[in-house]
This record gives sequence, structure tokens and C-alpha cells, in this order.
Amino acid sequence: MSVVKSVREAMVPIHPAGYPFIAIFGVVSILLGFLWQPLFWIGAILTGWCALFFRDPIRVVPIDDDLIISPADGTVSSIGQFVPPAELELGDEPRTRISVFMNVFNVHINRAPVRGKVIVSKHKPGAFLSADLDKASIDNERHSIVIDGPHGPVGSVQISGLVARRIICWNDAGDTLGQGERYGLIRFGSRVDVFLPDGATPRVALGQTMLAGESILAAHGDAVPTSPIPRSI
Repeated sequence: MSVVKSVREAMVPIHPAGYPFIAIFGVVSILLGFLWQPLFWIGAILTGWCALFFRDPIRVVPIDDDLIISPADGTVSSIGQFVPPAELELGDEPRTRISVFMNVFNVHINRAPVRGKVIVSKHKPGAFLSADLDKASIDNERHSIVIDGPHGPVGSVQISGLVARRIICWNDAGDTLGQGERYGLIRFGSRVDVFLPDGATPRVALGQTMLAGESILAAHGDAVPTSPIPRSI
């Protein structure tokens, strides 16, 4: 029993949204194996990758109202002043935007950067340009939420990419999210833009690696990573 328990604790959980895809990959691999054995092994590798894609690890969230947490795994691809998309309803003045680019090997569960009430949740159809392009923020299909956080509204935009063809958001306007709480998923590879409230200062650099629900994107005042009380979720 202790061995089984140790294995279970060591394994990274798979999000239920991935079960149908993993099953399809597995069945197709078996069928291809009847045609030609090497195809089975290729399919088995792809099935393993699919399971890896939908992993949903536990994260230790630094709970602090002065901190803004990364909503996505990946690398910081852009930091600058940009006008938010109209559907965010954040006005037409430029705001600080931090973009986190996810490749197909990153965890793709998205988490709330701050706690608060969801005041906007809108899906917008669009193109499927490479998500690392600046114009992808305006041209690509996306789902935007705005959370009314402790220091004002924070926009978090899930953006499709060349490979991503499905954006999932589990929250509607009126819902309440905790900091670091799971709120969505993107299949397969993409990016998330975060529009900061006034007074928030970026605490990241271009190319920096981020972990959703753990890494700090920005902070208000002199808040530092060592001050919060963490919580595993």
C-alpha cells in the first residue's frame, strides 16, 4: 500500500478535460498498431504527450492582495503599454500589459492573477496567427475576463495561436475567483495577456519563465515574494 501511495503522490494529476483526448490518442494508437507495429509506438509517444499536455499540478499560491500572479505557465514574451481590447471595457487609454507565451509542452491550465469578482467574461472569434505576435492580441480568437481585484480591475485574456483551436473559460460575469484559482484552459499552445491596474509595477523580465498560480508578475507598493502566506491548490 505504501508503494501505491508513493506512486500516486509522485504522479502529476491530469485535468478531467483531457481524458477524452487521451483516450482517443490511445485507441488510435492501438488500431494503428494492428496495421504496422512501429505506428503503435509513435502513437504511444503522442498519447504520452497528450497526457503531459493536460497535466494539472498542485501549485503553492502566494496569497497577498498586493501581488498579481501569473495566470499561465510559459515565458514572458512582452511587457509594455497597450490599449486593452474593447471587450474588456477598460477604456481606450494604454495600460501596462504583460504577455506570457505557452508552448505545447507547458501546463495549459490558467489561474486567476488576483482574487475578486468577475465583471466581464466574453469570447471573441478571430484569426489563428502565431500567438507570439503583438497583433495576435487584437486579431486572434480569444476569451477575456476582468476581475475586480483589491486594487482595481485586472484583465486576463486567453489568446489562441497557430495550434490552439479551443479556448475554455469556466467562469461567467458575477462569479467570484480566489487568487490562483483555476479558471480556464487553452488547447494546444498559446498565450495569456494580463492588463494591470493603476499602481502595479511589473516584477518580471522578458524571457523569464513563469508558473501559473506561483510566479509573481507584478506588485503594488513594496510587496515582495517573501511576505505572503502561501496556499497549495
